[in-house]
Amino acid sequence: MALTATIHKAELSISDMDRHYYATHALTLARHPSETEERLMARLLAFTLYADERLEFGKGLSDTDEPALWRKAYTDEIELWIDVGLPDETRLRKACNQSRHVVVLAYGGHAVDVWWSKIASTLTRHDNLSVLAIDHADIKQLAALCERTMRLQCLIQDGELQFIAGDLTLPIRPAIRKGEYAVA
Repeated sequence: MALTATIHKAELSISDMDRHYYATHALTLARHPSETEERLMARLLAFTLYADERLEFGKGLSDTDEPALWRKAYTDEIELWIDVGLPDETRLRKACNQSRHVVVLAYGGHAVDVWWSKIASTLTRHDNLSVLAIDHADIKQLAALCERTMRLQCLIQDGELQFIAGDLTLPIRPAIRKGEYAVA
């Protein structure tokens, strides 16, 4: 018998002072049976950083031709391709050729450093690629907030996110490995 996705609902209120974006999103996230809570929350973090009325979750682990999130133009051109984790170099080159801008939200502790040292030199020519790294402890704390129903607030200012869930406040500052933090 095949396992089915676990559905998570999130009410996410975003106050992004850096982009002047203020909205509340009612999100439904399908967690693939092989997906960890860290990856699910990394996708939620990526959504928070680049929230937009046209930003959508991709099919994720069940479809290797789609990113974790993407935003398409009305002409179906891919404006923004967002991957989470440590995608391989071939996937990133393909994404850079298909999209206006590609963002990788890398997480995984020391593995991020190893991954980036292996592929960084071959991806320097892609000016439309941004790589942000999330500290291992931060992604673990964010994963601890993962529930089937979540109510989160996030304040973004000067490149730092403050996730608020009840009485808990979790600061996260992505480290820029390549490119820019903000994407138009």
